[in-house]
Amino acid sequence: MSKAVIPYDSFGIIASTLCMIHCIATPFIFIAKACSATCCSDAPLWWQVIDYLFLIISFIAIYFISKNLSIRWLKMSFWISWVILLFTILNHSLLIVNLPNNFIYIPAIAIIILHFYNLQFCKCQNDTCCTQ
Repeated sequence: MSKAVIPYDSFGIIASTLCMIHCIATPFIFIAKACSATCCSDAPLWWQVIDYLFLIISFIAIYFISKNLSIRWLKMSFWISWVILLFTILNHSLLIVNLPNNFIYIPAIAIIILHFYNLQFCKCQNDTCCTQ
């Protein structure tokens, strides 16, 4: 029986891109809402939950990619970018330190670029791929 091949890089690129669209759209949606109503300018809970949903999806994609990835710098870059994304999202919810709102784009863009790099240069034919 053959294993089902899931394109985790494509999965990760789509999830990261949707996450960035979500982050870009947030200010515009709530500016429009604030202009139409004078109360409740904060994001609703369901909108904030989407941040954590994208975080879980990106974790799954990076976890399965890094299982067979032997390029140490690439594997570390994926996980460092994800941890920074996690911290940024948690910081946005809990206000741990004062970070600019646009800071979230740095780890999100890094994850997208790493997925593209992995997709382009690490084409696997078996379980031991990308050995460098």
